[in-house]
Amino acid sequence: MDFPKLRNVIIFPVQMSGQSLLCLQDPQNISDKALFLPPPLYFIISLFDGRHSILDIQTEYMRRFGEFLFTEKIEEIIHQLDDTLFLEGEKFQEALRQKEEGFKKAFFREAAFAGKSYEREPGRLKDQLLGYFTGPEGPGPLPERKEINPVRKDGALYPALSNGYSNSDSQLHPCLKKTGLSNGVKGLKGVIAPHIDFQRGGSCYAFSHREVWRNPLPDCFIIFGTAHTLMVHPFSLTQKEFITPLGHLEVDRELVDAIQSRCPDDLFVGEGIHRSEHSIEFQCVFLRYLYPEPTRVRIVPILSGSFHEAIERGISPMELPAIRQFIEAIKESVSSLGREVCYIASADLAHMGLQFGDREGIGEYDLRILEEEDREMLKHAERMDGEGFFASISGERDRKRICGLPAIYAMLKVMGAKEGRLLRYGQAFTPETQSVVSFASLAFY
Repeated sequence: MDFPKLRNVIIFPVQMSGQSLLCLQDPQNISDKALFLPPPLYFIISLFDGRHSILDIQTEYMRRFGEFLFTEKIEEIIHQLDDTLFLEGEKFQEALRQKEEGFKKAFFREAAFAGKSYEREPGRLKDQLLGYFTGPEGPGPLPERKEINPVRKDGALYPALSNGYSNSDSQLHPCLKKTGLSNGVKGLKGVIAPHIDFQRGGSCYAFSHREVWRNPLPDCFIIFGTAHTLMVHPFSLTQKEFITPLGHLEVDRELVDAIQSRCPDDLFVGEGIHRSEHSIEFQCVFLRYLYPEPTRVRIVPILSGSFHEAIERGISPMELPAIRQFIEAIKESVSSLGREVCYIASADLAHMGLQFGDREGIGEYDLRILEEEDREMLKHAERMDGEGFFASISGERDRKRICGLPAIYAMLKVMGAKEGRLLRYGQAFTPETQSVVSFASLAFY
């Protein structure tokens, strides 16, 4: 392999035995390994971009560290990464094919990141999530629910509310009608939550999900996830139940079928991407923490692809038929079925620095400027101005790589809220790569 190419992987800093390392994980979950690399080794691997030859890598290493890197050492690293499926090549492609075939036959989607990005054992996972609410950076513990709420403290529906009453106001349970409340979400329309790893963004997730908890359980959550791999169409659906260590979340199949029936594109063509994408899974973990089994929690999982065609052409995404038809299909389907829905956009913001291909790293001053720019961008979302939000990113040709653009834009277009509110803003800065990912939590009413 003369020009080794590292696959698109997740990279984040960790501390082990007092040593600063970089952890590499496979976002597609083809490899079940996690690699921990000291900075010099990461520097070598960062040159595995398909353009640097072994000789090029030796030259760059000598320039950086003043030492000669033997060919045999580079070849050893290449073989190890190839064996663990972190490199593009025949071994990876065969493993990918086998995984995709298995997913097609399955009735559910496994928790792909349990034991990697969060605890697998239910008790420890509950403690981990609780810490994001009650820790120094969190929003505080979940408030107690009042008895008029349709969900009991143990997470189950009150029998009087679960039998004989729907979520329409005409059939509203008397104890709710008396207080002016609805069985579904009337105040909260949706939230934006991060999809960065819990270790760096867990407390920011907690701000959004605490707001979800403060409102009645809706008929379903429509979750706009972010696809980190290329898709055939701008959006992709699945009908597979999502499994978490805290229980499963079933898919609202009737609503999914209604959306597909209104779209000419086959929205299941890219269904296999759901298998390894973390952005919806992470929201499901929090939702099952908020609403323990046996409470019925239904979702519509939607992966959002790239809007770069609209950016390149300098047009609104709504001018692209596939995007416009999908957004109209959601609005029509939710309305026709009378669903009370809470929307979730699982979306991070900027990705900047050496790790993401920028020629220069990010410094302290850059972080302050980025926060100012992010907050200005999010003001468009708070005003429910989807076109303004898109234009603020498109106008600079998405130079900050706002990966949550499609999910946020789509949610703003379908949600029907009056206003939004920024709950929390955060940045995950990695000094070793001089890179940053920014994220935020917002609520819409």
